[in-house]
Amino acid sequence: MDSILTVLTLLLACCVASVQSDPRPYAPFLRGRQLSSNSNASSLEVNLGYGIYQGYNNATTGLNLWKGIRYAAPPTGSSRWQAPKSPATNNGSVIQANQFGPICPQGQDTTNTLVPYNGTGASEDCLFLNVYAPANASGLPVLFYIHGGGYGRGNGQQDLSAIINANNDSFVGVSIQYRLGAFGFLAGDEVFRNGVVNAGLLDQHFALQWVQNYIHLFGGDPSHVTISGQSAGAGSVMLQDMAYGGSQGQSLFRNTIASSPYLPMQYGYKDWQPSQAYYAFATMVGCAPTLPYGAHPGTIFDCLVSKDTSTLQNASATLSESGKYGTWCFLPVTDGVFVQDLPSRQLLRKELNGLNLLVSNNALEGPAYTQPNITTEDDLVAWLQLTFPLFTNDDIAKVLLYYPSSNASTDPNAPLFATTGTSDPSFINQSSVATGQQQRAFAIYSETTFVCPSYWMAEAYSDFGRTSYKYQYSVPIAVHGSDLTAYFGPATPNQSPDFVNAAMQIWGSFITQDNPSIPSSVANGASSNSTQTNAASEWPPFTIYSPYQMDLNITGGTSFPFNLSYIHANLTEYGEPGLVNDITLVNAYTWEAGRGYRCDMWRSLAAIVPE
Repeated sequence: MDSILTVLTLLLACCVASVQSDPRPYAPFLRGRQLSSNSNASSLEVNLGYGIYQGYNNATTGLNLWKGIRYAAPPTGSSRWQAPKSPATNNGSVIQANQFGPICPQGQDTTNTLVPYNGTGASEDCLFLNVYAPANASGLPVLFYIHGGGYGRGNGQQDLSAIINANNDSFVGVSIQYRLGAFGFLAGDEVFRNGVVNAGLLDQHFALQWVQNYIHLFGGDPSHVTISGQSAGAGSVMLQDMAYGGSQGQSLFRNTIASSPYLPMQYGYKDWQPSQAYYAFATMVGCAPTLPYGAHPGTIFDCLVSKDTSTLQNASATLSESGKYGTWCFLPVTDGVFVQDLPSRQLLRKELNGLNLLVSNNALEGPAYTQPNITTEDDLVAWLQLTFPLFTNDDIAKVLLYYPSSNASTDPNAPLFATTGTSDPSFINQSSVATGQQQRAFAIYSETTFVCPSYWMAEAYSDFGRTSYKYQYSVPIAVHGSDLTAYFGPATPNQSPDFVNAAMQIWGSFITQDNPSIPSSVANGASSNSTQTNAASEWPPFTIYSPYQMDLNITGGTSFPFNLSYIHANLTEYGEPGLVNDITLVNAYTWEAGRGYRCDMWRSLAAIVPE
């Protein structure tokens, strides 16, 4: 019974948790060479030194593709929870690069249940990337894309073809995979001493080094790389911006695109939460320190290294599913080397890599990850106490002061509609999915976890020779992740062809020109028949003294019912016919009843959030 209680206690402890040596001295990559031949097939053979990959041409998109390129050795066996290493050299045979590599073992948060791992389609040997290149590419800028998924799920199979085509085939695309869940983000003192923490971030960094060494063979320019990502991918981008205290300059990338940067609780690698997650994980897989002496040889870490993938993956997923609503168990930590500080603090000091930033948030980030059924202020306070366990009563009172309850929106049955951002009611109390106390909770989670990090990043890149640009994706219903199809397709019914074209060209202009400005005709859209100058044609940089952002929205259209699995309400979206682009310039600081002030407040509380 005592052992059962111990396991249960450790499981409950793993609610939100979630390099010791500088990994830069990795074994150097071998410089590759492109094979010369007159045949079209062999012209797409690329010799990377450690392996020869045969690409193929997609007749529909006109792009040359190489899928499933290994960029690091398998992180298995004794390499589990170690820094990534260079791939071994193969026997010289040509590898057909026409299929994606296996995805990394997946996990879930508390809002989902994962089908038990059975090895199908997933493998710990998952450090692969994919390259999308225009035919006859030479010296083109590079888009480097990091997928999201809460650091626990997702894969590198995002198709980058549509955004490349929409920008006249003017850049090369790379999508990557990195270790997830406990495989990528197990932390604790024993992991730090025997391996590495933040292994998933080191994978990303290693893939960026691969780009520097090899992307020229695919027609890319290693000196003009834009790293990008959405959600945890954007959070990863933020941490790559901060890597090694911001000491790397433009050695790995020039530009950053961060869409809804995810900033969960970020603890020190041996703080109570990551440590308890480590011991809970060990207990679940039979490596508990409380087992009889001799039950397993060596340290707990040695025992974990000896376990099979299925056992570890199921434990990783189960622990995340057992935590607080909307949280993940295994997350990036402050390790003092690669991640040296909390983002809120380091961004304030402007200690950063790279030169230019394009950052965004969605109008309504929080619903998928915020506890439902918050109907009274007492419910809201209880949720705040659970979500921010270090808060005092004074801290909670401050949060309630900055997120006041509106008399006009306390009725949970009030009409649902998107706010304008510039007039009352604000999204603190009103949105397309909720009103009242529930919307207050959505607003708090949205801003502390996704929105304010985008503001802090925009401020960080606003001087010292750097430039930042900011926007909000507002197309109703603009919940977290709903903007992805605007960049990569296929468009959803509430996204018109005009809007998707504008969104893709905004990213493309930034990737190729270091500036997201697009022609007024593209910003307004063909269906508007407008000849007016749009502010997006001369997109102003974001500065603290002039904190402007573009609001990317749509007006008009025909209403149709819409369902979100996590929202039990009659929701409405708008689609064709009749959609017209509505892209405008707004003050980000006064936006939504003073969002900038609230983000300043969250920064003041960052040490006890922590973020």
